[in-house]
Amino acid sequence: MDGFDAEPGEMTQAGEMTGLAFDYPWMTFMGELGANLRTARLAAGLTQEDVAVRARISLFTYQKLEKGESNPGTPANPRLQTLLALSAVLGVPIDALVPDLGHARDA
Repeated sequence: MDGFDAEPGEMTQAGEMTGLAFDYPWMTFMGELGANLRTARLAAGLTQEDVAVRARISLFTYQKLEKGESNPGTPANPRLQTLLALSAVLGVPIDALVPDLGHARDA
């Protein structure tokens, strides 16, 4: 695949989602999710370690999610189970963590 003929919902080589994600850059999306995690964590008065332990994920994994990447320059791709656990631990609905794609369509 050369990145130009991705199927809907696939990621191009440039790290952008196609189709359902409205061609929204995945790295930007994950950066916003990471910022939302941090905001919710600080509002809850928790440390990164507190959140990781309560969500039953490693501290390293949680830190990477807050950064929005799995490896330098590679966007994270958390499992739904992880997002649901983080939502419960942080006491916020999952839609408070997941960025709104609506503004990407309006841009």
